[in-house]
Amino acid sequence: MPTQPNNSQDVDIEFRGVTKRFADVVAVDDVSISVERGSFFSFLGPSGCGKTTSLRLIAGFEQPTAGDVMIGGRSVVGVPPFKRPVNMVFQHYALFPHFTVADNIGYGLRQQKPRPDKQEIARRVGETLELVRLDGYERRRIWELSGGQQQRVALARALINRPTVLLLDEPLAALDRKLRQEMQIELQTLQRDVGITFVLVTHDQEEALSMSDTICIMHEGHIVQIGEPRQLYDDPINHYVADFVGKSNFFWGTVEEVNGAVAAVTIDSGLKLSGRLPKGGRSLSPGDSAAIAVRPEVVLIGRPGAEALAATDVRAPARIKNRIFLGEQTEYLVAAERLGDVLVLSSKHNETVTGRLSTGDSVEIGWRTESTLALEKT
Repeated sequence: MPTQPNNSQDVDIEFRGVTKRFADVVAVDDVSISVERGSFFSFLGPSGCGKTTSLRLIAGFEQPTAGDVMIGGRSVVGVPPFKRPVNMVFQHYALFPHFTVADNIGYGLRQQKPRPDKQEIARRVGETLELVRLDGYERRRIWELSGGQQQRVALARALINRPTVLLLDEPLAALDRKLRQEMQIELQTLQRDVGITFVLVTHDQEEALSMSDTICIMHEGHIVQIGEPRQLYDDPINHYVADFVGKSNFFWGTVEEVNGAVAAVTIDSGLKLSGRLPKGGRSLSPGDSAAIAVRPEVVLIGRPGAEALAATDVRAPARIKNRIFLGEQTEYLVAAERLGDVLVLSSKHNETVTGRLSTGDSVEIGWRTESTLALEKT
């Protein structure tokens, strides 16, 4: 049953115990979230996790099986998409190829009742073109535009109706890597300029981390963790989040003891490693299956006896199996004694200190316990 209007002035979207079933499949399972007004919010997760269904519930393309969806403090359950204060940018843009840029952008205004006059439509189209940095392109046809320009047209068409919420369904997926990175910056800048709430669905962790104020990580219809990008990266609550957000080395074993905020884990090779417990994560107990998670950028690498490794808590001899030059960083895959394969990410500055390391070289790796996490198995 629809709820009474929410009097909160700082929430644009709210899910209250929302469940969505498709026959026997539960796509969204008892989800409750609040999206702050004027924020950039992202649903992140693999295919089938429930993120796109959540977006479609906001848009009105799906209705909840149970629970309530609120926009601007009012229930929108049963309200059709065209009556909701939201607009959506689709993955493939859905632009009209036989229209000019101006006609595509002004399409929504021409459907309004009462319909604005031609001068008002032209004025608002011009303002929106300037907002997305396409002024002067109004007479172009869609096929005359680059992928990035087409994406801006889709954004302009969605923004011209001045929605409360802009929904973005993997809008950068069709772009090449360089253009995608440029558009990430443009989307973030645009969101700050217009000041409305953006809700993004993506499976690309880099995309979510670079643009979002808040990220909701989903798995099998459930929310696993919600937080700011840095919080999710530095304090993932379990193995699933740490594995999905960024890269990590996982050393599996059994919890031997817990001392305050630090857990000691004996890994399968018999080596004892320690890591701090994540804030907000489940407390571990002796006997639990757990992993010590080590981000590759916190692993130091150098020639045997290198001074840079003197302050590390864990050190192991290793041999470089593979080396990938990434420009500002170099990625190493090393085989380490009693640890197995370990991924190491070394900055260009570190390379000037250690000297160039090559495949087959004997090295040492190490890290500080304070830089690692002890995570429950999921």
